[in-house]
Amino acid sequence: MDYSISNPTEFVSAPIEHRFEPYDDNGGTSLAIAGKDFCVVASDTRQSTGYSINSRYAPKAYELGDNAVIAMNGFHADGLTLKKVLEQRLKWYKFAHDKNMSVTALAQMLSITLYQKRFFPYYSFCCMGGVDDQGVGAVYCYDAVGSSERESYRANGSAAALIQPFLDNQVGRKNMANTSYTPLELDQVISIVKDAFTSATERDIYTGDCLQIFIIRKGQPVEVQHFPLKRD
Repeated sequence: MDYSISNPTEFVSAPIEHRFEPYDDNGGTSLAIAGKDFCVVASDTRQSTGYSINSRYAPKAYELGDNAVIAMNGFHADGLTLKKVLEQRLKWYKFAHDKNMSVTALAQMLSITLYQKRFFPYYSFCCMGGVDDQGVGAVYCYDAVGSSERESYRANGSAAALIQPFLDNQVGRKNMANTSYTPLELDQVISIVKDAFTSATERDIYTGDCLQIFIIRKGQPVEVQHFPLKRD
């Protein structure tokens, strides 16, 4: 068969499809639990693409001042971009009003920021925890276009289907006889968080390496703890 360099398309059996794929799912898991006078936000540090581990220490949770921490799952690059946008807007607010933004206002600003990008959204599923003006723990959960809800606890990410039922039972006291929801103490919450991630790493290959635990209290700096997880 003669192959013509001048007309190569006559030998292509099917059209070649070119697609623009701007997003990736880098895995990982995060959760947040609100207490009476504190909030705990935790996330692992593994970043993956498919069956490859890109980094064993790529944090997904970031401090937004002394009263809030945001954890983001999905596309890691979009999460970093969103973090920079939020930090810039927090600085503008500080310069304009000479005070730090409250958690309630921060939650609304995050919702608006995500909704403004709804036609080309940040592929970032956010969970924000903090303490409100009364010192009570608050957890806000978001989808990619800014729809949000205030909750007492929430799990996000690749192992959310494993951890959320565990939180429903141990934190929410659901499906249990003769009991009702009562806020837990800080040491109980820390223990539950460690147990949740330790068990999740046995079943989810996208969660592991290291666990970051952020403890937010009113009027105090954010406390950060590290806990080792499975590395295989």
